[in-house]
Order: sequence, then C-alpha cells, then structure tokens
Amino acid sequence: MKNPFQTAGRVAAPARRMACIALAALAFGAAANVSAQQYPERPIRWVVPFPPGGAMDNIARTLGDSMSASLGQPFVIENRPGAGGNIGAGLVARAKPDGYTIMIVANGMAVNPSLYKTMSYDPIADFEPISLLAVVPNVLVTNPKRTGGVKTLDEVIAKAKAEPGKYSYASAGVGTSIHLAGELFLSMTGTDMLHVPYKGSGPAVADMLGGQVDYMFDSITSAKPHIDSGKLTAIAVTTDKRSAALPDVPTVAEAGVPGYVLTPWFATFAPAGTPKPIIDKLNAAMRESLAKPEVKARLDAIGAEPIGGSPDELRDYLAAETAAGKKLISERGISID
Repeated sequence: MKNPFQTAGRVAAPARRMACIALAALAFGAAANVSAQQYPERPIRWVVPFPPGGAMDNIARTLGDSMSASLGQPFVIENRPGAGGNIGAGLVARAKPDGYTIMIVANGMAVNPSLYKTMSYDPIADFEPISLLAVVPNVLVTNPKRTGGVKTLDEVIAKAKAEPGKYSYASAGVGTSIHLAGELFLSMTGTDMLHVPYKGSGPAVADMLGGQVDYMFDSITSAKPHIDSGKLTAIAVTTDKRSAALPDVPTVAEAGVPGYVLTPWFATFAPAGTPKPIIDKLNAAMRESLAKPEVKARLDAIGAEPIGGSPDELRDYLAAETAAGKKLISERGISID
C-alpha cells in the first residue's frame, strides 16, 4: 500500500512552489509599480541615430526640453549616427529596459529590415513603442537655373518621359525617405531618372544649389530656407495633405499623381521589457508636450507637424509601414549593398 503521506508530500511540494512563484510575481509587480511611481530619478538618455542639425535631432531636443520641465529630470541627447540609423538602434536594443534609455527613429525603422541583409536588432521584438511624434513632409524641389524654370509636376513628368534617364534626383542615402519618395514617384508615373545618393541631406542640397542634380524630394526642414530665398522651386509635397509650412504648394496627388503618399514620420521607442507604467508615463509626457503652444511653434519652424498617439497605435503603424516599405523596396529592386 502507498504511504498517503508520501503522496500528499508530492502534491504539497509543487503547490508550495507555485505559491512561492505567485508571491514572487506579486513582489516584483509591487516593486515595479513603486519604481514607476518614482521614475524618473536621474537623467534620461535620448539616442538620436543621425547627426545633429536635422529634423530628427531638432524634434528630440525640442521635446526633451519640454519633458525635462514636466518630469523633473533632464533629457540628454546622444547622437549615434551610422548605417541608416542601425548603429543607434542596436545600442538602444541592448540597453537596460529601465526607462533611462530611449530613442527617436524615422521611416528607417520600418524599411531597414528589407534593405540590410544582417541587422543587430529586430525592430519589432527588441523595442517597446512609446509614441508617434510628428511628420515632416518631403517636398519635390528643383533648381530653376538647371531645369529651365520648371514649376509644375506635369512639366517634371513630361520632361522625364520625353527624355528617359536624362534627369537626376538626389537623396540623403539609399533607403531614406527622400530616396523612397523618388522611387515611389518613378514607379507611379512610369518615368526614369538617375538616383544620386549622398551621405546626408546637407551635401545633397549643396549640389542641388550648385546645379549638379535636377530634383530632390528633400525634407521641408532643410529645403524651406532655399525655397523662401528663391534658390529652389517647390513643386509638390509628398504627404496626403498640404503642409502648413508651404500652404500654396500642392500635394503630389493633387498635382497629378492620384494615390501618391509618402509620409516621413518620427517616433520614440524604448528597449523591450521596459515596464508598461514607465512607457505610459513617457507617453503622457510626450503627448502633453506636443500640445504645448511653445512646442508647436518650435516644430512649425522646421516644418514638423505634431501627431502623438498611444503605444498600441504606434505598434500598428510600424507594422503597416514595414509592410508598405517591403513592397516598394521589392518592386523597385532596392538594395543597400
């Protein structure tokens, strides 16, 4: 006959273990809640995976200043450029998930997996979404001295179709929103232009001004001063609606390519495993800052339009953008190598 006490002991031991696990989980949850309530207790590192001076850097610094005031701790901007944003993103993916390291990203977060054969991080699994921040439309510009005073999209398309391959368009590098805006335009209009990639928007714009290239789908942030001075002509913006920074410039869809939309966006992420209460606190601070008149004014000055949104909305948006980017890159045969 089996000893009933032995049987009871075998049943009791797992029960005790389960009770211990449950207690540990409760203790961890309580500790996490206390930590979230006290957060932040020291400066927060905000990684910008591109050089200083661009729209991404400006947005991070603008919001960092505002959030420092509301959360009581400074946001330290750390520029880690390289490999289309992959160096900075890889750094954040490996950071401790405690809310003290976050990053700002752009469209590259969605398209890099389709461009690079190997990456040090998974853009979906290795990060927690915090908030969509803003969009900064790209604008198709030309140097009027080089292209004979072209002012409309119909003229651009007609000239490109009349002489395939004659005209060129500059970009800030393969896979950037500036490049993909051009590729989408060529695909939807059936035109052929030479892509001239540069290492950043700055040198590309310099060659535009110097008359070395014909067109560029540049960010409003860097193009507007030259549009205002008359050195560049604005033809159309790439977003689904006109930009408040250039209200008289039509969208590409309005100007003759129905259905064309390419939206350069900026968002924030934290390392995977960052506690939800901390994510929620950061999200609330970002949305609060985006609603402030002084923040809106600073963003307006660089052509940025504040968006905001929940972490779940950003997660869904990233998935949709990743699918759209993969489709365009595949159709156009774009490769970083």
